[in-house]
Amino acid sequence: MKKTYTLGENLKFIIPSIIGILLFIVPIKTDGGFTIPIAILANWVQDKLADHLSFIMMIIITITAVLTVIARVIGREKMGKTPFFQNLLHVNWFWTIARVLAAVFAIMVYFRIGPEAIHGENTGQLLLDSLLHVLFAVFLFAGIFLPLLMNFGLMELFGTLTTKLMRPLFKLPGRSSIDALASWIGDGTIGVLLTSKQYEEGFYTKREAAVIGTTFSVVSITFSLVVIDQVDLGHMFLPFYLTVLVAGLIAALIMPRIPPLSRKADTYINGKADGVNEEIPDGYNSFTYGYEKAVNRAKKESSFYQFIKEGCQNVLDMWMGVAPVVMALGLVALIIAEYTPVFQWLGMPFIPLLELMQVPYAEEASQTILIGFADMFLPSVIGASIEAEITRFIIAALSVTQLIYMSEVGGLLLGSKVPVSFKDLAVIFLLRTLITLPVIVLIAHMIF
Repeated sequence: MKKTYTLGENLKFIIPSIIGILLFIVPIKTDGGFTIPIAILANWVQDKLADHLSFIMMIIITITAVLTVIARVIGREKMGKTPFFQNLLHVNWFWTIARVLAAVFAIMVYFRIGPEAIHGENTGQLLLDSLLHVLFAVFLFAGIFLPLLMNFGLMELFGTLTTKLMRPLFKLPGRSSIDALASWIGDGTIGVLLTSKQYEEGFYTKREAAVIGTTFSVVSITFSLVVIDQVDLGHMFLPFYLTVLVAGLIAALIMPRIPPLSRKADTYINGKADGVNEEIPDGYNSFTYGYEKAVNRAKKESSFYQFIKEGCQNVLDMWMGVAPVVMALGLVALIIAEYTPVFQWLGMPFIPLLELMQVPYAEEASQTILIGFADMFLPSVIGASIEAEITRFIIAALSVTQLIYMSEVGGLLLGSKVPVSFKDLAVIFLLRTLITLPVIVLIAHMIF
């Protein structure tokens, strides 16, 4: 039987959800194109703190490393009174070493100590003086305001409304549509954070979390503009972005159905196999049932203090849990890309494939294909000097659809609770490359 709710109960769902949608999903036109309010707030903070953010991030990463070592020394049980800090700081040996390494790297980059390979303009400085500035600001606002999307019923409503679309197409629960939207218009980092939180709270299985994190944490429209401008094809943004969408959609249809994603366990974080029920009871339609679930979820949020506390914990979780991983693994990947021919060697098998698909300057293009695993921006930086417009177009589109790159989304996924390993990410990156490259080349030949 359908329930009736008071005006207050309805508004408790409607007002926070509308604010969440406005902050994370509704695009706003700015001088640089379209973006979302969260990104505008993040840019404002970056501008205000521009001269101090490298120092702030170096301090955060160093404090995280020190506290992690202390947590390992005193043992997990001693931290039982504060479960949040117990989970944040008492990590396994691999992540402990990664955090210590990140602190060493951050100090070396900030004070320009040691070999230039570590603190160079295209390696350490790219991370500490550029990417980590973005992450600091995005994490600050995304962390504080994420509960507006997650805790007041919006996931429940969208989940019920889009189940019939997401299940057959992508083998995913309906609520993942919010993750995809927030990524698409906002930023891939926001999508990963949302996915990780949803997984931790028991709304996604291991397989679903892995699929969403590696398939739907798409690059924002804003960043896509930066990529296409870098290869001097800004006037072709519309066909470029449509190409990215078509290739990305085909990858999203295929990837969940093949290993390694298809082999992930369909169990929740607590190990159980039964979790979220998506059946719609008799007497309801998708909207009425989704709305009822949404209002019931919003009713559970009882205090403003709890909202602020959860938001602040989200921010600390991201700053201390994710930033060191990006610094450590991202820098190692960038050093390999910058100072060794590894990615050129890895690209050589693609030369005959590119020649077969009649891509001009196949040898030069091959060097950009796998380097995107280190950082998404590197292929368009290296490919910008290639003369053929069609080749630059293909390189730019491929770099965006490959999705997994260690200096941000890859590092974030490894630092989050989403159950993917480094090996998984490498295989997924390669599969996405092989699936999307022919699609992009075909569309490029139609356009040029």
